[in-house]
Amino acid sequence: MSDAADPFKGLKGNRNDCSKCSIQVLCLPANIHADDFDRLNTIVQKRRPLKRGDVLFSAGQKLDYIYVAREGAFKSVVYNSDGDSQVTGFHLPGEILGLDALGTSKHTCDSVALTTADVCEIPLSDLETVAAQLPSLQHQLLRIIGQTINRDQKHIEILSKKNAHERMAIFLHQLSERYRQLGRSGDRFMIPMSREDIGSYLGLVIETVSRTLSKMQDDGLIRVNGREVELLNRPALNVLAHETLERLRA
Repeated sequence: MSDAADPFKGLKGNRNDCSKCSIQVLCLPANIHADDFDRLNTIVQKRRPLKRGDVLFSAGQKLDYIYVAREGAFKSVVYNSDGDSQVTGFHLPGEILGLDALGTSKHTCDSVALTTADVCEIPLSDLETVAAQLPSLQHQLLRIIGQTINRDQKHIEILSKKNAHERMAIFLHQLSERYRQLGRSGDRFMIPMSREDIGSYLGLVIETVSRTLSKMQDDGLIRVNGREVELLNRPALNVLAHETLERLRA
């Protein structure tokens, strides 16, 4: 990477190692310069470790921070009046959590760690102050919010379909693209969520999730090894996902 392409080159400590930077999702796509990155970095509070099953924030809790998942993954869960749960989303390492509360200033779901996790806390008031002075950061925040809205819309589209293979194809396609956007492999990646969580998200029972993954493996679309998935026939998988999305939009 050239100096021009790496705005963090020369910063002290490990800040020039973007793979270890907790706020890269905010600043790198926005082409924020080193001095502005330094200002942004000063508002990031200490890292917060969590164990699998720990709750990062709960529904109804006041919005004080947004979070960046430095390590680990999370699921968003809502509960109905009977106490039944529904998984409404997942967050991967490097993604931002807490944006659900921007509209009402209160969180609308529980955020639960799927694995051992490590997040950085960013006070919302401080972030708003810095963003007001950095138009590129404002633009990037709006872009991230837009991506979140798109994911929510696609989740509704998935639940409108009855075909389990189409739902799973869209899910894997979207997961692959999200890993690519985070600078990771989109062809071989970990699925940190359980089969039960996938079923809750896709509106399928756990047995159907397992059968569908097995059938896709038998058909040569994917290879499953524990929680690692390798896409063996990306064009065929993408066609299935894209055709479904096009029919839903028709």
